[in-house]
Amino acid sequence: MSKALQPWEFLLITLSGWVNRHQLRVIDYLIEENRILKGKYHGKRIRFTDNERRRLAVKGKALGRKLLGKVASIASPDTILAWHRKLIAKKWDYSAKRGPGRPRVMAEIAKLVVRLARENPGWGYTRIRGALANLEYMVSRTTIANILKENGIEPAPERGKRTPWRTFLKAHWESLAAMDFFTVEVAILGRLVTYYVLIVVELSTRRVEVAGLSSEPDTAFMMQVGRNLTDVSGGFLAGKRILIIDRDRKYGEGFRSLLEESGTNVLRLPPRSPNLNAYAERFVLSIKQECLGRMIFFSESSLRRAVFAYVAHYHGERNHQGLNNRLIEPERDARKRGAEICCRERLGGMLKYYYREAA
Repeated sequence: MSKALQPWEFLLITLSGWVNRHQLRVIDYLIEENRILKGKYHGKRIRFTDNERRRLAVKGKALGRKLLGKVASIASPDTILAWHRKLIAKKWDYSAKRGPGRPRVMAEIAKLVVRLARENPGWGYTRIRGALANLEYMVSRTTIANILKENGIEPAPERGKRTPWRTFLKAHWESLAAMDFFTVEVAILGRLVTYYVLIVVELSTRRVEVAGLSSEPDTAFMMQVGRNLTDVSGGFLAGKRILIIDRDRKYGEGFRSLLEESGTNVLRLPPRSPNLNAYAERFVLSIKQECLGRMIFFSESSLRRAVFAYVAHYHGERNHQGLNNRLIEPERDARKRGAEICCRERLGGMLKYYYREAA
């Protein structure tokens, strides 16, 4: 008398049958899809790359001749297996160990060619060759062209038409500033009110100015912000020739005109390009991660206090990797090397700064 199947055994058999049927349907679909794709060539021979042949050969050999005959459609089983035999034969002919007739250019020279081309978009092959000769490297124009092609660098006429964003920033470094809004939710009388915080960043020093904070940043608010920033006696944008902004509608035409009349040209970025305003975006990410995202606010005054406390910490107590891990505004008091280590805390210990007592 046969033993009755256990429930788990019955379930396993049922699941195995379902998986097998599912795999067969997938294989049938792929076969039909390959036939349709092959028919698109209208009898023309399909050209395979060496890498494609290698992949088909490895997977075809694993299936075996019989199963391969059922599923192969873009190439015959004999062709695929022949590719596999050639792949094995190539493994033992030591061709991978044979070097080219002429030695490749040293990695140092190739790296230098790429550097010269990227730092000097207007330099052609001959100009780069001359610069290399000054450094006692004799390289042909053809070799230079091949190196640039391998690294995806276009020839000089095309390369010189587009100025990289990094190059533009460095060329105007001292006169550049960037502006951005970010939002914070404040719980007031049982409902959440969205507050908009407007900050301006001086790119060369990373200094940040909180230009304004409001739940309704209307035209009057923006015009007052513009007048404060461009004030000749101490405005944050005094002396700045270019201000980078996004296409937020809050930067109205009147606000932009006010800045340009004061001598600050407004550079509006393309839509959906936060990477082009990376310095302002980086500050927003920092203040939210390190401070605002860890607090709950119940009034505008509490939000304002937290924002200005973080900005003070950001300037004088936080090291910045973009400034070689230095402080933006270090304290000038002389520190005694063996003095006691102290800790300054802000916002209840959320922000901390360690220092030695002054001598």
